[in-house]
Amino acid sequence: MMAKAAIGQICSSNSMAHNLEQCVKLVGQAAAKGAKILFLPEASDYIGTSAAESLALAKPVNTSPFVNGLRSAAAEHKLAVHVGIHVPVAVKLTSDPSNPVLNSIPESEDAESVEKASKEAEESSRTREEGKEEEAGENEADKDPKIKLYNRTIYITPTGALLENGSYDKLHLFDYPSASLRESATTQAGSRFTPPIPSPIGLLGSLICFDLRFPEAALHLTTRSHLTPPSYPLANPVANSPNPLNPSEYKAPAQVLLYPSAFTVATGAAHWSVLLRARAIETQSYVVAAAQVGLHNPGSSANPRVSYGRSTVIDPWGRELLVLKGVREDGKDAEEGAVGELGVVDIDLGEWEKIREAMPLIRRTDVYPEV
Repeated sequence: MMAKAAIGQICSSNSMAHNLEQCVKLVGQAAAKGAKILFLPEASDYIGTSAAESLALAKPVNTSPFVNGLRSAAAEHKLAVHVGIHVPVAVKLTSDPSNPVLNSIPESEDAESVEKASKEAEESSRTREEGKEEEAGENEADKDPKIKLYNRTIYITPTGALLENGSYDKLHLFDYPSASLRESATTQAGSRFTPPIPSPIGLLGSLICFDLRFPEAALHLTTRSHLTPPSYPLANPVANSPNPLNPSEYKAPAQVLLYPSAFTVATGAAHWSVLLRARAIETQSYVVAAAQVGLHNPGSSANPRVSYGRSTVIDPWGRELLVLKGVREDGKDAEEGAVGELGVVDIDLGEWEKIREAMPLIRRTDVYPEV
């Protein structure tokens, strides 16, 4: 089986309308080139100028103008789309000494619950600013529900529908203290994998950006041990969550690993290419990594955010099939033509099968645990 896949590269800002315009343009271009699916980066809906703005911009999936606009474009061009977005969720603060990024418990994505939690958080903030903590009780403010974001990917079918159970919430959060970056402050960590998603180019294994640094996640999605349902307990703390892991659907390994990303310039230059190739080689899978590129929200701060770019597709032998443009040598903005760049590649599942058959990787699960 062979089919064309498109990978699109954008530079998101705090204007959801502008970001949608970039993505819709890429949908049309991908369809015109004969692609059956388009992959877009992490945070395609927006990248805010601050944590507060990011929280304020987030919309539930069903009411997001970005998601609805992209669904319409997918239906118009009969093209599947995989894209990264933000989704608000009401949470309770907690702590897990074994994992500092697990500092909250998700409660609900329901729009009414999110709005209520947001109002309560605003009231708590006002109370603290007015110096009335003691009136509320010594630790009551810490117990108030707050709003966080899921860093999520969704899959839009060629009819414009959202694939049921096709979303994935980023498991590994980018807490990088030496660079003053702490994603866990505003992002709720996911709690489970999403079973491989059927698509025009094969079964897709959903991961996001910082997940790239954890080979266990890639192996979990791509090993043949998951031809049968997993036997371990499944974490599912949010009732009626949009992507519950249904063991009966876990029938085959992912053939294409996805890493929609917004890599920093420093980490991108050092690790982007080598990590992508490593994940492809060790899992004998295709890797598709659509990336943000360039300067986000210029003029918004003295130290604005810049993304590395160089969206990439790797084959199961570790060969780079496609690499788009990236940042300039000075690392301050994108190369000319990088923003809005589109690439198209052939994904050949016959090649995937041939490589796995020629050099089978037999894991010693009698010595170490199955991933």
